[in-house]
Amino acid sequence: MATLPGQLLWEIVKKNNCFLVRQNGNSSAKVQFSREPNNLYNLHSYKYSGLANDKTVSITPAGEDLAVVLATTKTKKLNKPADSVHRSVLKKEFRKMAKAVINQVDENYYRRDLKKAALARLSAVHKSLRVAKTGGKKKSKGKKAIRK
Repeated sequence: MATLPGQLLWEIVKKNNCFLVRQNGNSSAKVQFSREPNNLYNLHSYKYSGLANDKTVSITPAGEDLAVVLATTKTKKLNKPADSVHRSVLKKEFRKMAKAVINQVDENYYRRDLKKAALARLSAVHKSLRVAKTGGKKKSKGKKAIRK
C-alpha cells in the first residue's frame, strides 16, 4: 500500500475536513482550530497536523493520579494504524516528566520543532490533573467562648 506524501495530503484536507473548527476572532479574520488527534496546539496548520505529518507527538492524561501518556508515531508502520503508535506512561514528578519529553522529542531528533509545544501541552495537562489543596476549617477571629 502506497502512502501519500504529507504535503499532498495537507493540500487535500486543509480547506475542509471533519476536524476543522472555525471561529470569529477579535478582528475580521477568522481563527481556525483543529480537533484532530496528535495535534499539540490544536491549531489548523501543517506544522502541528496529526494527519499530514509522519512523525507526530501527543500528550494526554492517563487514567491514574498524575500520570500522563506520551505517544509518538512509528514511521515504519504507518499503514498499520493499530501498531503505528508508541505509548509510554509517565508517572513521576513534573520535572522528570518534562525531562523525558525533552529526551524523546528533542534529543532523539524526533521532532525538534515541537519541543516547546510538547512542554506547553505537558504543563497544561499536568495542571488540569492536579487537585486543588483544601485548607482546614478556618477559625473565627471573634471572641473566644467562655467556658463555664
